[in-house]
Formats: sequence, C-alpha cells, structure tokens
Amino acid sequence: MFRRRTPALPRTRALLTAGAVALAAACFAGPAGTARAAVPASPGVTYTNPLAEKRADPHIFKHTDGYYYFTATVPEYDRIVLRRAATVQGLATAPETTIWTKHASGVMGAHIWAPEIHFIDGRWYVYFAAGATDDVWAIRMYVLEGTGGNPLTAAWAEKGRIRTTWESFSLDATTFVVNGVRYLAWAQRNPAEENNTSLFVAKMANPWTITGTPAEISRPTLAWETVGYKVNEGPAVIQHGGRVFMSYSASATDANYCLGLLTASATADLTDPSSWTKSSQPVFKSNAATSQYGPGHNSFTVSEDGRSDILVYHDRSYKDITGDPLNDPNRRTRVQKLYWKADGTPDFGIPVADGVTPQRFSSDNLPDRFVRHWEYRARVEADVSPLADSQFRVVPGLAGSGTVSLESANFPGHYLRHKNFEVWVEKNDGTARFAADATFHRRAGLSDAAGVSYESYNYAGRYLRHYDHLLYVQAPSTATDRADATFHAQ
Repeated sequence: MFRRRTPALPRTRALLTAGAVALAAACFAGPAGTARAAVPASPGVTYTNPLAEKRADPHIFKHTDGYYYFTATVPEYDRIVLRRAATVQGLATAPETTIWTKHASGVMGAHIWAPEIHFIDGRWYVYFAAGATDDVWAIRMYVLEGTGGNPLTAAWAEKGRIRTTWESFSLDATTFVVNGVRYLAWAQRNPAEENNTSLFVAKMANPWTITGTPAEISRPTLAWETVGYKVNEGPAVIQHGGRVFMSYSASATDANYCLGLLTASATADLTDPSSWTKSSQPVFKSNAATSQYGPGHNSFTVSEDGRSDILVYHDRSYKDITGDPLNDPNRRTRVQKLYWKADGTPDFGIPVADGVTPQRFSSDNLPDRFVRHWEYRARVEADVSPLADSQFRVVPGLAGSGTVSLESANFPGHYLRHKNFEVWVEKNDGTARFAADATFHRRAGLSDAAGVSYESYNYAGRYLRHYDHLLYVQAPSTATDRADATFHAQ
C-alpha cells in the first residue's frame, strides 16, 4: 500500500518495521478493505495559558462531583485560596474563596506556601507549609480538615503539624495511594547533609500523621539540581503502567528551576530508597524559544473526559529577576497535556508558548506515526523525539477568517506551509504568499469523519497527506489517498 524509500537525511532510521505493520493491521477495520485506524485512546485537548496569573505551586484536583478544585501559593504568602469549575479552563475565571488565613502571631503566621487539596475518606484535607511570626524561616508542614461536600463552603479545622524525624525546614507535602497504601511525600532539610532539602516518603497512619521511619529517596547531587541552591522539593506523583513516577523541582526558584523524575515499580517497597531511580537530566526546564522560564512545582490532573493526563505547573515569562525570586510575584499557573512514550514513561516535552496549547496529529492509516518536522521537512514518524517536533498549535489562519494555520510548538512563528506542493516548517516572512501557503480549511476526516483533514487555502481540493512518509499537498483520488490525508488529534 505504501512505497518506501530511505530519505537522504541525517538521523535516518527504518520507518516501517514489522511491528508497526502489525500494529497498523490490527487497527485497520474499514469497508471494502479501506484502512481505518481506531480513534485514539487519548484524544487531543487544548487549553489557553496562562491559567492564572500570580499563582505559584499550583495544585488542581478533579473530584468525583465533576468539579476541578484549584489552590496555589498567593504572592502575599498570607492565606489559602480555592477555586472551583467544571472545566480546567473554567478555573481561569472562577471566583476565588479564601478558606484560611495565617495566624496573627506564632506558628502558621508567615510564609504560607504550596497548599494542596485532597479528598480522603469522605473529608477534605489541605496540606500546606508555614513559618512563624518570630521566625519566618521555621517552615513546617500543616494540615487542615474540611467537612462538607463543597470545600469552598466547608467547615475547616486545623489538624496541626505533621511530625517528622527532625525539627527542621520541611515543606511541600503531598499524599498518594499505591496498592491501597497511603503515603506522604515531602521535602525536608536533613541536618546531616549540606543542602537545602531532600525528598522523603513515609506511610500514613491517618491523613495528618506518618508512621514508621521516613525514607530519604532523593537528595540534590546532580549539577542541574544544585544551581543557586541545592534543592529537591515539590514532589508530585502519577501512576502509569505498573510504575510510580514522582516528579520534583530542583535548584533555585529562578530560570534554573526545573523538574526531575524518580521512578519505582508499583509493587516495590516505596519506603526503600533503592526502589527508586532518578533521571540523569531534567525532564522539564526553561525554554527560551517559547519564553517560559523556571517551570516547576507541578501537580497532575486529568482532562474533562478522563482520557488525558494534564501537567500543572508554574513558571515566569521572563528570565531575569531583580532581587530575591521569592519576592517576585509573577509566577503563573499553566497547564498542558502530558504524553506517554512507547516504553511507558512520561514525556513532559517543553513548556509551551503562552496561548492555545498544541496538539499532535497521528496518521489515520499509520496510527503509531505522527506529523513532525525533521530538519524542517514535514513527515510522519513513530517514536518522535523530541516530543515538541510533533506538536503544533492550531491557530487562526494567517490568510483569512474561518481558516487555520499549524504553528510549530518548539519554533514559534514557524508554520506548516506548502512549497512546490511539498510541506515544510518555515518561519512566517509576512508575505501574502506565505500566509496563503500556510493556511488551511479544517475539514472532517476524508477517511474517517472522527478525524481531521486539512485542505489547502490557495489550492482547493488539495489536502495535507503523507506519501512515502513525507507530507505533501495533493488532491486525493483513492481510498488510500483519503486515508493518507486523514489525521487524529492527540
């Protein structure tokens, strides 16, 4: 059905393996032998960033009542706030309620940081860090308990401090359940170490009490974990494919702030430090091309249909900060889709540009292959790395209303455009010709109405399609052509 050729490009690799053929065959189920891919298990989602200005250390929790609940650090460091909305995007404009305010004196009187909201055994719990009025750096972890269906109107009570091994700087508590066992993960200064904080895990006796000896599972030792300050903090957990993944933040809270990743088997003893392995490089970091700096202190949630994992984090839109980053109020809450690699590990990609979040487009008849740019030539390929090569923002068409253009995620200002009917990713030069070549009409999929096809704006009847794994703008005439010109957003 498809001819093959080896492209004369560096980084060449086989594009149509026996395994891929088997996968494609398993997914094809169309009339009269026409190839037809299954609708993706995780369809495309789009949001608009930033979600919330001046909100750092964001945590978004989707409850069984269908609502999302959002809390974050406010720049005044003096209170805990909540928002509620039926959609992730709705949180951007949802009214904000203050559910708790710092004490006028004593403990819990300063530096109210990093709240997280959880629903455990029929009650709401908020975990947060706080200093004292007589020592703002005596940061410790505390818990609030809320009674009532809606946490914005719940009756909140202080359950007190989470006691750990030492009386030392501790913060960023999060809780998670693996195989029916509830754990707490947090960051704390180990007095025996010359750093700011390491990461710890312990089992829980109840939502405000740990049990057993805490396990130190990560300390900042790598070069990218120790820029400015030696920091491991802000743990967040997501489970997938029988493994537990814990992201965490490292280095100073400026443009050097980034995410690392710890991985353990879900069947392992999570309180055994040897059960965890650490990424050798950050999995999410500043990106000058998209103007996103210091991404970190993340959490995870799910899309409205429950079929996509969503990364929640904060960053800034500029690199240079005057004075202490903690006094800079402009960390913003942002969201984007989290993808999964073929080996079952998370692919964070890059912090995408402000505005609408990008999508990926899989081929209808080669469902494991995605539209991507490779040395600026557009093609379809499996196992794309880096992920951002296969991400495109669907934006208003450069040439006219009612149309769209496809902007590269990692090369903002560059678009898919046809040139001599070949499709390339090129920078917008501002000409009418470029605008027309980079503009398309979005149509229902020619081979599957659940998909999407893109018809050329200036050559009616010609569509984006793959041929020999390269993208062209051509007029489809056969069932194979129509399948080649049909894609699914993911």
